[in-house]
Amino acid sequence: MAKSRTFFVCQQCGYKSIKWGGKCPSCGAWNSFAEEVEIKETRRKNEVDTATLKNRLEPLGEYTTESTERWVSTDQEFNRVLGGGIVPGSLVLLGGEPGIGKSTLLLQITLNLPAQRILYVSGEESLNQIKMRAKRLDLKNPDCYLLAETNFETIAQAMKSLEPTVVIIDSIQTLYHPDIESAPGSVPQIRGCTAELIQIAKKRGIAICLIGHITKEGYIAGPKVLEHMVDTVLYFEGDRHYNYRILRTIKNRFGSISEIGIYEMTGKGLQIITNPSEILLNHREEMLSGISVAAMLEGIRPMLIEIQALVSPTFYGNPQRTSTGFDSRRMSMLLAVLEKRCGLKLNSQDVFLNIAGGLKVEDPSIDLAVTAAIASSFEDIAIPGNICFAGEVGLSGEIRPVNQVEKRISEAEKQGFSKIYLSSFNKKSISKEFKIELALCNSVNTLLEMIF
Repeated sequence: MAKSRTFFVCQQCGYKSIKWGGKCPSCGAWNSFAEEVEIKETRRKNEVDTATLKNRLEPLGEYTTESTERWVSTDQEFNRVLGGGIVPGSLVLLGGEPGIGKSTLLLQITLNLPAQRILYVSGEESLNQIKMRAKRLDLKNPDCYLLAETNFETIAQAMKSLEPTVVIIDSIQTLYHPDIESAPGSVPQIRGCTAELIQIAKKRGIAICLIGHITKEGYIAGPKVLEHMVDTVLYFEGDRHYNYRILRTIKNRFGSISEIGIYEMTGKGLQIITNPSEILLNHREEMLSGISVAAMLEGIRPMLIEIQALVSPTFYGNPQRTSTGFDSRRMSMLLAVLEKRCGLKLNSQDVFLNIAGGLKVEDPSIDLAVTAAIASSFEDIAIPGNICFAGEVGLSGEIRPVNQVEKRISEAEKQGFSKIYLSSFNKKSISKEFKIELALCNSVNTLLEMIF
């Protein structure tokens, strides 16, 4: 006999309460409780077959390793991020802002996946819309089948009859299971549908890619347990006002989480960028103040980016501090270091900082380039275009060493730079000989004296 109980469930974290509340005590979200009915079936306790269970047990010391088969796409960036290709029986969750290009990316990858039968399930777009996007991409795959459906049972039946090897679900928030008494997109529906998809993927060896919506805070909508259930979590990032996109790995059970893929959005879909440094750097004929170049790492991939700073006298009581693509709190810390340790009077100056190309950078090694750009704009002295920087700045004004410094030096040398400024503590980490000049300094004061 079925028993039903009414709960109020937080739509952000899945916290259950017997009464409604304005604020979730677990995650702190406001007005996130929704009423849901939970039906439990009273079942007879089944005895487990001891012989069958014994055959399933295997000692850890007696196993043979098998190489994991992967389905390789023609998209080399996607293969790199996944660790070499798509693993059969795996679940991949792709998140990103609306309109960033998630559906375009997965449709482009599936149409470029040879020798695989693909089922593309869309719960948000009609079949005609998907065909129009495929026509714009100028790609065809006779083994790719489309289905516009949100009922999970219908989708499961289609997977059983078609027997695909790769399934794309766009998106997991639109699916609903008839046996779950809840609205589509709610925590029970997302958790229940994902659990069913995991069983299907592991049992039949189907690779399933899920597209997930994100909240305004930048996290994938739904319960946090969703990211723990899947094998791989990818984020597709970028500014919609720019053409560049970054595919970043947050979790990967079959590879490294240090790899990233870089794309450029064009009229014919997403194009792979093999040399991001050449695209992100602007080639100027005249030198301007407030511009510097940083040698950074995105994951394990080195690239050079341009830092732009503007310092001007303020006309208000409090000076403005605005940064785009860089942590504003870290910029305030660097401004305090320049004022305290280097004597630059920035307390009456407006400071604006921008990372060219619309990238969001978290690598602390660009601190040196940021301080150099701010000082250049303040003194109105241009930094030569053939030098770059790589170093982290501490509160006492010292320049701290950065990791994988030889990769950064090699990238700067490949792009034609003649000098790179580094921390003097990085000297023992450099074992190779480079043609580029290495300028070692131990403090920001020393750096500014060497540049200006």
